[in-house]
Amino acid sequence: MSDRPREPKVITSLTNDRVKAIRALEMRKVRKETGLFVAEGASLLITARDNGFVPRTLVYQTGTADSGINKGLVSWALKEGAEVLEVSAQVLGKIASKDNPQTMLGVFRQSFAGEPTAEALREDQTWLALEEVRDPGNLGTIIRTCDAVGVAGIMLIGNCCDPYSLESIRATMGSIFCVPLIRMSLDAFMARVAGWPGDVIATDLKATEDFRSAQYRGPQLVMMGSEGPGLSERLSQAATRRVKIPMAGRLDSLNLAIATALTLYQIRWPHLKL
Repeated sequence: MSDRPREPKVITSLTNDRVKAIRALEMRKVRKETGLFVAEGASLLITARDNGFVPRTLVYQTGTADSGINKGLVSWALKEGAEVLEVSAQVLGKIASKDNPQTMLGVFRQSFAGEPTAEALREDQTWLALEEVRDPGNLGTIIRTCDAVGVAGIMLIGNCCDPYSLESIRATMGSIFCVPLIRMSLDAFMARVAGWPGDVIATDLKATEDFRSAQYRGPQLVMMGSEGPGLSERLSQAATRRVKIPMAGRLDSLNLAIATALTLYQIRWPHLKL
């Protein structure tokens, strides 16, 4: 039984220690040290609740939780023993994002899954590996796409950007609470790939196989590289199947999030039903 109060704590001071601590989560260093992150907006909090996540702290603006969805979220957070803070508009403005500000936010613990075991892999699964992705907006969009197509999990290889940054969280539209994330070193990933039972797939400008006509053997592991250099030679050489997305214009490459979405939808289409 939690010993936290069963009613919100009112905060109006901009210099309150709790306000400072939540605001500090804007910084990657603090997120890494604390293992916490901020998710803004009632819709993200609903997704978190529906997927079994409980905020450490829920913050809402005075006068916005008297009825409706926000009131229900406050009641849920209190019932689950979360710290609930009712703050003034000025205080919320200090800790919330400046563009598209929300009237409610939650502080959650970051979640990283373990590597999938051989026994856990199924033929109907698709996994995604991202190597050193730099743009948090791209990463968040990819996480959202993986949720949409039913990807089993995302392996973040090497020095990827922080999936729990505010920009990434916003781009996921709540899918951060739905898709397992796995952090792996390059060496650990290469060891895992060596025994992968299905196709290990790379998009490659030099490939001759159209990604739309390939017959992918499951469980599939799709590898995508960073926005600039693309997939490293070491990972590219580990692929069992190299495919290419055809283009009719003068460009030879797509935005990483778009290319990933096209590839995943093509591979997952047999599993997607209206």
